[in-house]
Amino acid sequence: MPDGILPAALVQAAVRALGELVGPESVATDVGSLAATSHDTWPIAIKRAQIGEYPHRADILVTVTEVAHVRHVLAIASELGIPVTVRALASSVTGQPLPVRGGIVLDVTGLPTMVDINETDLTVTVTASQQGGTLEDELQLRGYTLGHSPQSLYRSTVGGWLATMATGQFSSLYGGIEDLVVGYTVMLADGSVIDLRAKPRSAMGPDLRQLFIGSEGTLGIVLSVTLKIFPVAEAELLQSFNLPSVAAGLSLIRRCLATGLRPFLVRLYDVDEARHALSDPSTNSPVLFLGFRGPRQVAEAESGVAARLAKAARGVATGPEKVQAWMDQRFDFSAVENLLNTDGGYAETIEVAHYWSEIESLYHALKQALTPLADEVLVHFSHVYPQGTSMYVILLGRATDNQAAIQRLQNIWSTTMDICLEHGAELSHHHGAGLARSPYAERALGSAHHLLRTIKDALDPRGILNPGKLGL
Repeated sequence: MPDGILPAALVQAAVRALGELVGPESVATDVGSLAATSHDTWPIAIKRAQIGEYPHRADILVTVTEVAHVRHVLAIASELGIPVTVRALASSVTGQPLPVRGGIVLDVTGLPTMVDINETDLTVTVTASQQGGTLEDELQLRGYTLGHSPQSLYRSTVGGWLATMATGQFSSLYGGIEDLVVGYTVMLADGSVIDLRAKPRSAMGPDLRQLFIGSEGTLGIVLSVTLKIFPVAEAELLQSFNLPSVAAGLSLIRRCLATGLRPFLVRLYDVDEARHALSDPSTNSPVLFLGFRGPRQVAEAESGVAARLAKAARGVATGPEKVQAWMDQRFDFSAVENLLNTDGGYAETIEVAHYWSEIESLYHALKQALTPLADEVLVHFSHVYPQGTSMYVILLGRATDNQAAIQRLQNIWSTTMDICLEHGAELSHHHGAGLARSPYAERALGSAHHLLRTIKDALDPRGILNPGKLGL
């Protein structure tokens, strides 16, 4: 285990001050605690941990149990010039909660949770430390849903959703987290708390709620959140179609959106991933999963229109059974996790996005460039808009050992990002930047990166909040 990044005397001074304000039991500097908070679920971080490499290790771990403790930690960090990286359940797959300059890892999972459901306004207010799956289960018992269902639902917190601009598997109907947020409170680096909300819409200046969504802890720390909720739909209809090509599938989805259909579920698999999705290695065509929710008559009408459009696109209906099977296991990470847990095994998921007019050429370019870098390159399209779609690439492979696997993963990332930049694509649709994409942030954001730096300098003049992310 390498020594910490900060000078020992500075660490000792911080530990003393923190112990006095938050309690010595909340402050840890032991090797085990620091190692455990030096990786998330980013495959490169996982492989590094397997060979005992911890390049992103804090000097101090602070576990807070009161909001006042967060303010105390920020005050000490600001006074001493020590970086603070917020960490919750660490389900990030791109390295967002990893401390690249040492300092303090601030574990907020111990903050008290609170759930306040307003059935008249259709909102729920929760503390940012609330685990998503527990919240969704509680809402379901009351006849409601968040409409937000990321694969990490049971491994992520509400605050993490805002920090990473998360989206869920059903975003084509409900929207991403930026669409679902009514308001929230955030603590700035100076300890002040800002309340950002709209009731239900506000035209009093810019929508400042968007400022911290996706900021990855670089601008402030989310404390509580108010989200929209939706009554559980009366009907849910699922359908699937075999299609002659990826191009035909993309065209079909685009026509569905242009027609005004609002499916809650859209998943177009290329042939390679369709074989996994259907558990059928003989599959030889792309497959489209669709789902519609709402009052039964509305769901049936939308499903019927989609079926007619699919038939016109030479799609062959194959029933709801495989779609239901996917719905039943949509939180299952085991295939990727099992491969990552083998020596030399590697797996990566990279999600990007582009306009309809550009997405097919991006698909072919990435498939061609990435095929030599993995045993399998699987692609699906799963979050759709009238203007374009996300594209989700899964790469599976085995290298000679874990060190070789790390090198292969690094090559996969650089290849993917370079091709996306060449095509003018969005480098991330919902996993965020983290460490994986931070080196490309300035090129991706262009002139907007100057604005981001200006905001960062204004809100966090000492640069203590999660440095090294978003190209900052």
